[in-house]
Amino acid sequence: MRLKSSYLFAAGILAVVVLYFVVRGLFGANDREAQAKETAPMAMRHEDPLVQVALTPEQLKPYSVVVRGHTESNRTVVVRAETAGAVASTPVVEGSFVRAGQVLCRQAVEARQATLDQARAALKSRQLQRAASAELAEKGFRSQTQVLQDQANLDSATAGVRQAEVALDQINIRAPFAGVFDHRDAEVGTYLSPGQACGTVIELDPVLIVGDVAETETPQLHVGSIATAKLVSGETLSGRVRYVAHDADPQTRTYRVEIVARNPGARVRSGLSAEVVVSAGAGPAHLVPETALVLDSAGRQGVRYVQSDGRVAFAPVKVLDEAPGGVWVAGLRGNVRLITVGQSYVSEGQKVRVASR
Repeated sequence: MRLKSSYLFAAGILAVVVLYFVVRGLFGANDREAQAKETAPMAMRHEDPLVQVALTPEQLKPYSVVVRGHTESNRTVVVRAETAGAVASTPVVEGSFVRAGQVLCRQAVEARQATLDQARAALKSRQLQRAASAELAEKGFRSQTQVLQDQANLDSATAGVRQAEVALDQINIRAPFAGVFDHRDAEVGTYLSPGQACGTVIELDPVLIVGDVAETETPQLHVGSIATAKLVSGETLSGRVRYVAHDADPQTRTYRVEIVARNPGARVRSGLSAEVVVSAGAGPAHLVPETALVLDSAGRQGVRYVQSDGRVAFAPVKVLDEAPGGVWVAGLRGNVRLITVGQSYVSEGQKVRVASR
């Protein structure tokens, strides 16, 4: 049975319409997916960045200044001869402790003892002469002028004895203070002229810890401030600042600082490296995670935080000290909503969203 041409034409039109809707449905879905992919990032780009913050309170923290230096003797004196003569004995062992006035080197007596004996004999003669003159004056056989002359002769003889005693004692070269006889310069037989050295005595109790500080830190240091020094040997000394220089070193532009500390038994030697922490009062500070520190466009170290209006702000800070929970910094005021996550991806003045914890 043959179909009429009109039926064939209608069937063709129907097939074309069905094919059109099928093809449109397939490509329309792909277009919608592509459009969704393009519009989704646009929507996300219009949302404010998401950050995490931690409320960081302001706290009162003791300030300190760290000084790196070394120990020094409180006093160092080269003990010298006052008179000429050969060294007859050296009763003190080099490196031993000495008392104030202890003999370090003894020169030969030579004729000094004879000079003293002669002066004492002259003094005895003048004493007898003065006594006889006074007795004769009482009886009227001696004038008052002669009595005064005999008294002057007695005074002169007394001074002669004293001078001879001093000259004899000068052969003993003594320690000027208690300390350590650290170095010997003269041995037995060495001839010393006045001013030549017998040896060196150093005082180690108290001991000094000296160092140099930057010009920015000197305003925080004061004479009398408490200081604690940790030595390279592991020992710890406590003392106080006794001197802060007012004239900077022309080469380094730093200022010398001296801390004096007790050193019983001189157990701490001179020349040991030390790290000193000097108390410099107290002030406001914040404890922040070390990872929260960032650099701004000018290269300043600081932190970013969220203000009450939801915008980011930057505050330059100075690191004061390290702690188990982070670092102590100065430069912030009051309680701060510190950005702890995302601080490197936001900028000052930018609106952000705070993630809830």
